[in-house]
Amino acid sequence: MVKNIGVIGAGIMGRGIAYTAALSGFNVVLQDISEDALARAKDYIESLLERSVEKGYVQPDERERALTNLSYTTKLQDAARDADLVIEAALEVMEIKIDIFKQLDEFAPAHAVLATNTSTMSPTEIAAATKRPEQCIAMHFFNPVHRMKLIEIIRGLDTSDETVEMVKQTAERFGKETVEVNEFPGFVTSRMNCLIGNEAMNMLMEGVASAEDIDKALKLGLNHPMGPLELADLVGLDTRLRNMEYLYKHLGEKYRPSPLLVKYVKAGRLGRKSGRGFYKYDEK
Repeated sequence: MVKNIGVIGAGIMGRGIAYTAALSGFNVVLQDISEDALARAKDYIESLLERSVEKGYVQPDERERALTNLSYTTKLQDAARDADLVIEAALEVMEIKIDIFKQLDEFAPAHAVLATNTSTMSPTEIAAATKRPEQCIAMHFFNPVHRMKLIEIIRGLDTSDETVEMVKQTAERFGKETVEVNEFPGFVTSRMNCLIGNEAMNMLMEGVASAEDIDKALKLGLNHPMGPLELADLVGLDTRLRNMEYLYKHLGEKYRPSPLLVKYVKAGRLGRKSGRGFYKYDEK
């Protein structure tokens, strides 16, 4: 049974996973090589807990328990040492993920399961860097983690049934639903999101409609809860570009990144996190 969880990477996804895990009763160690990233994650988590208490979503004793359950470190071995499950939430760069998994394989207990939060990449390739491929798997969370109900579960070539079952039970304790997806680049949701978002970017580039009207059309006409350009800004345009490049490499022409996406990333317009993407955002 999972009691201790290590989360590697304190960015948008990592801090969201750590928040959700701590609130669900797990002991959580959140790791990042950047002290600034950890400080921002700590501020975010504490502010989110405070707002959740004010709105009645979380009881005061639950907040205090979650804060007690959480610790922070810059040392990967500290996050892995006592973990039953480690969830890697680093950048969507295969070399980075492989390097992290090599270290996790060295530092984590023999029984620990190693999960990657990748939205597109091969858990088989990542697991091959370890001596425990049967205990490696992909758990694809969605942003914002505390609100989104789904976790995609993708087994690698050697992932055991026991690993899959353990991860499903953990996801249930997070209050999430799961779908099990056969390994293929982009899985289910990222393949669809990238196609829709890329077409929306091309339409904007071609002058078909404004960003606001493209998003409004999909929300009101197709019942999407968020428009594709809003969603790309939320995910981060640099992250979306990396996803597109990976899918283009493995799945071909229909995933060629929109020139507008490439231009925006080069200009530093990365979406919400930079204050400007397809929309402008104030500091709040």
